[in-house]
Amino acid sequence: MILGIESSCDDTSCAVLKNKLILSNVTANQSIHRQYGGVIPELASRDHEKNMIPVIDAALKNAKVNLSELSAIAVTRGPGLSGSLLVGLSTAKSLSLALGIPLIEVNHMQGHILAHFIRETKHGNDGAKSENATSDTAPSFPFLCLTVSGGHTQIVKVTAPLEFELLAETEDDAVGEAFDKAAKILGLPYPGGPLIDKYAQSGDASKYKFPTPRLANYNYSFSGVKTAFLYFIQEQTGLNPDFVQEHLPDICASYQAHLINYLLKNLLAVAKETGIRHIAIAGGVSANSGLRATLQELGRKHQWHTYIPKFEYCTDNAAMIAMTGYFKFLEKEFCGLDAVPLARYSL
Repeated sequence: MILGIESSCDDTSCAVLKNKLILSNVTANQSIHRQYGGVIPELASRDHEKNMIPVIDAALKNAKVNLSELSAIAVTRGPGLSGSLLVGLSTAKSLSLALGIPLIEVNHMQGHILAHFIRETKHGNDGAKSENATSDTAPSFPFLCLTVSGGHTQIVKVTAPLEFELLAETEDDAVGEAFDKAAKILGLPYPGGPLIDKYAQSGDASKYKFPTPRLANYNYSFSGVKTAFLYFIQEQTGLNPDFVQEHLPDICASYQAHLINYLLKNLLAVAKETGIRHIAIAGGVSANSGLRATLQELGRKHQWHTYIPKFEYCTDNAAMIAMTGYFKFLEKEFCGLDAVPLARYSL
């Protein structure tokens, strides 16, 4: 029985996991950052302090589990915002010490990948309960995972639950940041990535073109793409002040399609080189409808086995932290009370 705690950015989350079966997953979001157009680290850590105990209490009650039944505490150690991580880690240490149970530190990005292994209780038509995977099946090893979020863009080879090899990553900004920056340029409220996805669904994805960086390896670069988008909008609004309002769906569809095609072009190249045909996506941007649909289409074309997480396991959540904690518990990979937050934490 694993209690998971996640506080790497602005979501306070707690989950209870029994083996691989999720019993509860409670998340408190922070709306205060919307007025600033982005996450303010100090405000985030303060809200974590207010939300942490109520969220843990709710998760335990929803799972119908007492503190005395817990086997270990799993907590995000990094990467993330130092102040936010400190709140979660301090709480986890206190629980570990008070209950006399192991403390398990978790890499946030590993958590996103291993979210694919979470199982849920399903109710059949007859009301009977059955335990099923969140997708048709969990990924088979080895598999490739494209992890895409506001802070990371990586292609990872996963050969076992705790064996990860980083094959490619962004050399500057992450794709999630590229979505949010474009949304800000368009005057859309924060968080803007989901709004671009929304408007893109009614737009023409072939209307406008943007440059694709050419790197010597399979790494990504989104800094130049963002700059090109900014210059494009500035140029067009200089000719027509109402350009964005008149063409918003087409702009969003074209930009989103460009980012998705860039992501999957490199993923396809890595898949061909490694010969791996089990392909997964993870992270906040994996909730993007265009990315999900395009990956499935590419999977059918190349006869891949594709794995797409449920929406609630795409964004930051404690269920994925508890899931990673479960695998580490089996290997007795515990940490001491001297563990400190790691704002940067390599995979």
